[in-house]
Amino acid sequence: MTRHLAAYLLLYGALYCGWGVLSPFLPAVLARQGASPGEIGLLLAAGMVARLASIPAAGLVADRHNATRQVLAGLLAAAAMLGIGFVFAQGAGALLLVTTLHAMATGPLGPLPDALAVTAARESVRRSFDYGWVRGAGALSFVAGNVLAGLAVTEAGFPHIVLWINAGLFAVTAGVVFLLPPTGGGHRSPRDRAPATAPRTAIVARLGALLGLPSFRWLLIAAGLISCSHAFYAGFATLRWQAAGIAPGTIGLLWAIAVGSEVLVFLVIGRRLLTLLGPAGVTALAAGAGVLRWTIMAVTTWQPAMMLVQPLHGLTFAAQHLAAMAIIARVVPSHLAATAQTLYAALGVGALSAAVTLASGALYERYGGQGFWPMAVLCAAAIPAAFVLRTGLRRHGATNPSL
Repeated sequence: MTRHLAAYLLLYGALYCGWGVLSPFLPAVLARQGASPGEIGLLLAAGMVARLASIPAAGLVADRHNATRQVLAGLLAAAAMLGIGFVFAQGAGALLLVTTLHAMATGPLGPLPDALAVTAARESVRRSFDYGWVRGAGALSFVAGNVLAGLAVTEAGFPHIVLWINAGLFAVTAGVVFLLPPTGGGHRSPRDRAPATAPRTAIVARLGALLGLPSFRWLLIAAGLISCSHAFYAGFATLRWQAAGIAPGTIGLLWAIAVGSEVLVFLVIGRRLLTLLGPAGVTALAAGAGVLRWTIMAVTTWQPAMMLVQPLHGLTFAAQHLAAMAIIARVVPSHLAATAQTLYAALGVGALSAAVTLASGALYERYGGQGFWPMAVLCAAAIPAAFVLRTGLRRHGATNPSL
């Protein structure tokens, strides 16, 4: 399995480095192409809607044709070419077209690799493959991409350089996809093997089969509530800290602490938490950490308190994500893995986060930092959902899965 792990580390490293290069500078690219601030907001919102549509569609196609790797490679190649398309897009209409198509191509690039990696982790022998390792490598690579982008833009003097770097990294990732070992030869239950000889089910039947799993439904609810609570933080934490007089260097350090805690959970303590608490217990822990985190951020901007609260990101994001992957690995049949991952990304995370993101602007404009209180309420609502999820997992016989 060492060769398998190396292939996934390379996949996640190249993919997330590509994301890290592009994400911080895409608004600057749009501005350089003539988009006004208002138009940039509309373009990014259009991209978000496009992703919500393309993510589940990609998963359904991948599962229907048993072609997750092929779909992923094709989308990576398309994303590379469409990224270069920003260089040539002039005018609102052209920018809208390229932004929408690019978002449709990039949307599934998160859940499809997870579908492959989670299946590989489940089928690994003697825990020789840990999903947290590859996801942690991706987080580190994202930070490396941020640094690389900053250096490249500084050297080149214009933001478009990141488009070419991103395209190259996505193209490399597309090639790496074909180095991944095939899944399906590991430890599989009769539930997983039976559909291999069954007729292909219709799209509605596939979605119905997933949503018919009580544990998967409660995962969408609990994880969605926790995940969407980050929307206000992502959009307005920096503005709140700036308004409180916190220096830019300190703000950067605060973000770095959060990312560092995420990497620590993925690489070191995530598996231990899953073994100790089980995935539903980790989900409840993440929700409780969210209540504490957003409550403190609602009542103070005192720098020592902010330093102490930022490591909770490792629980509210990374630990919750690992718990979700563990649940999907145990309750979802292999022939629905890609559909489950993309549905989780689109409904459990994407749709709710989009709605809270849209509401966050009004919240901050009217209430300032007090807008963190509704985020704490969202996490509090996830705690009883996590306990219902625990009951469902017990009935399913998957109370303590680990990846």
